[in-house]
Amino acid sequence: MKRAKTGLFPPKTLLSAASLMIFSAVLWDCLPPAGIRAMLLIGGIAILLLTSFRNRCRKKQETDFANDVCETIDALMSGRGPENYIPYEDTQISKVQGKLLQYYEFMQAGQRQSRQDKQTLQELISDISHQVKTPLANIRMFTDILGQRPLTDEKRTEFLAAMTIQVNKLDFLMQSLIKMSRLETGTFTLHPETAGLYHTIARAVNGIWANAARKDISLEVECDSQITVRHDTKWTAEALGNLLDNAVKYTPEGGKIRVCVRPWQFYTRIDISDTGIGIAAEHYHDVFQRFYRAREAASVEGIGLGLYLARSIISLQKGYISVQSEHGKGSVFSVFLPN
Repeated sequence: MKRAKTGLFPPKTLLSAASLMIFSAVLWDCLPPAGIRAMLLIGGIAILLLTSFRNRCRKKQETDFANDVCETIDALMSGRGPENYIPYEDTQISKVQGKLLQYYEFMQAGQRQSRQDKQTLQELISDISHQVKTPLANIRMFTDILGQRPLTDEKRTEFLAAMTIQVNKLDFLMQSLIKMSRLETGTFTLHPETAGLYHTIARAVNGIWANAARKDISLEVECDSQITVRHDTKWTAEALGNLLDNAVKYTPEGGKIRVCVRPWQFYTRIDISDTGIGIAAEHYHDVFQRFYRAREAASVEGIGLGLYLARSIISLQKGYISVQSEHGKGSVFSVFLPN
């Protein structure tokens, strides 16, 4: 579609009007009164014609502008770009089209985010349903056995102990899901302060000490008591505790776990190394996904949320976690907290 010219009068019209005015000025002194009246009449007619022409031009401009805007909106509603859009042209229609395109891209981004959030929610509900199903089925089975069959006191005690394990697993799952929900909905609040890492790491180690002792796993911590960094002590201990718990689970009896803290220029690095089963290189990213369980880890109790929560907590403190591992020879999870 052709664009309307930006001026009120085309150059030829302006030139003709200027010629008429000059010619009238020259004849003013030469003509008799009747001639002057005729000249004034002609001038009035010329002014009326020019005004009419200007109004027609303005209406045409408005019509062309409205048509271009409508065509642009129709194109965007159809999911395609406008054909008559010239991005760098300094005209009113180009500016309006540019704003319409910006709004269209903004709405498209919002729709993509909405679809992604919906898919994430569906996956989360599916994962939760799958995780809850097993302990609930076990509890139902043990309840039926205890209620319908005559059992010795020894067997009854055995089934009650098994039920307690399943209830504890269900409780742990619920607590983990609550933490995950708080992280993903943005209701998770950190309270960072400058504090020594030694006490934070000690708090994390205390949470897994008993399990490590049961498997005769040695624990070694190398951390200068003077090292300080700005962090949330409670939740950082939770993240480190998840990494240590993961190391204990996948390290065989008689193995070794070592925690080493090294201050760098911009970050303080915390290495948690183990002599466990290791991770294949192609799964480095997968282990941080929620509910991910490697095939070789199927026999180990867990729900696959520990590393996911650890990474989320550290990320909220503008830090990050990396992993280096060799299958069958152990892993090193490195936590980097900004100084």
